[in-house]
Amino acid sequence: MTQSGSPWGLFTARGKVFLALGGLLVVAGIFLGYEDVTRVGLALLALPLLILLLMPRRPPRLTVQRDVEPQRLTPDDRGEVEVRFRNVGPRSAVYLAEEHLDYQLGDRPRYILPRMSTGEERRLRYSVRSRHRGAYALGPIVLRQRDPFGLTFRTLQLSSRTELLVLPRVLALGEDRLRGSSRGSEGEMPQMVALHGEDDVSIRSYRDGDELRRVHWPATAHRGELMVRQEDRPARRRAVLLLDSRAAAHPGSGLRPSYEWGVSAIASVARHLVADGFVVHLLTDETLRDGSAEHQVELATVMDTLARVQPEEDSRLDRLSAAAASFSSGGVLLVAAVVAHDESELRTLAAIRHPGSRALAFVLDPGRFGGPDGRNRPTGVLAEAGWRTVTAGPHTEIPEAWVSLRAAALGRPA
Repeated sequence: MTQSGSPWGLFTARGKVFLALGGLLVVAGIFLGYEDVTRVGLALLALPLLILLLMPRRPPRLTVQRDVEPQRLTPDDRGEVEVRFRNVGPRSAVYLAEEHLDYQLGDRPRYILPRMSTGEERRLRYSVRSRHRGAYALGPIVLRQRDPFGLTFRTLQLSSRTELLVLPRVLALGEDRLRGSSRGSEGEMPQMVALHGEDDVSIRSYRDGDELRRVHWPATAHRGELMVRQEDRPARRRAVLLLDSRAAAHPGSGLRPSYEWGVSAIASVARHLVADGFVVHLLTDETLRDGSAEHQVELATVMDTLARVQPEEDSRLDRLSAAAASFSSGGVLLVAAVVAHDESELRTLAAIRHPGSRALAFVLDPGRFGGPDGRNRPTGVLAEAGWRTVTAGPHTEIPEAWVSLRAAALGRPA
């Protein structure tokens, strides 16, 4: 807990006027010989000083705990926050409490926190709602105390904070299934090897979660990396979702419409593919840094990650392309939300697609999202390399864009 500083800072403007006027009257009364004026001046001086002396010296010892229902919100949904104050020290005073919130969650709630005895608990509730995804902090709580005369003002801060996640907007993309490629297990091209004393078997690189009993030791020794037997085609296919977070590519500042469109598109595709039986990998700058891009992630983790992501000044598309290349070489389905900003970086991404593999892209046209002149944008670079693409603007509906991509991937009209 922190509190406001010097004793002079505890006086309100009215209290400072009382002190200044009282001192002036005392000096004037003594200089002019008017005892009554001096007495009035002493009274004006004494009142704020006496109040300051009677003000509690020690801050209250309060613990704060918040419960949010539901724990994860979606845009425009209302959440209920219950704040529990518990006094673990001596009897507390009356305070005006104010919860600090991001302005996107609504007005800051203010309420009177009454006196509490030792061990006593008070519960207060308020509502929050945001139109936009994000990770928002609830807290700290500021306590304010004012004397009845309005001469002193004390501010204390309870440093407790709680994070509230507002998940990305997710749209239904239809019931049609996206068929996997015919490239073996999980969409990968199986490698056929013949070794002494063994029949030909399909093998592939080891992935996190594979059983060790399936390790193909001769192939592992030959290649210098773990390889596993692939006698049967597993039921689950893999998809890699790539989000372009280059701040320089997305027009505007603060809340960038093109970036929010891309986040919502990736979130919607993630839910759709997980429901369709895919194993999902999420490629963002954050997942590259923490190493989670290499591992399959649950849908809840995908949504939490996408709730927190923000455009980054040092984000580079070539780093994401390099990470995606390790998957695309095996024929995994690749879905990207990328800005048509820098042609050379787009060509780097385009090159990771291998013949016969499937790569889909929402190509965000920054000119349509309020950026500089949209003419000569490299929106067709990925399509030239065999990607299935759809160019998106602020009025492009994500479900319709996905239908176009799916139709192109299946080789039929949208």
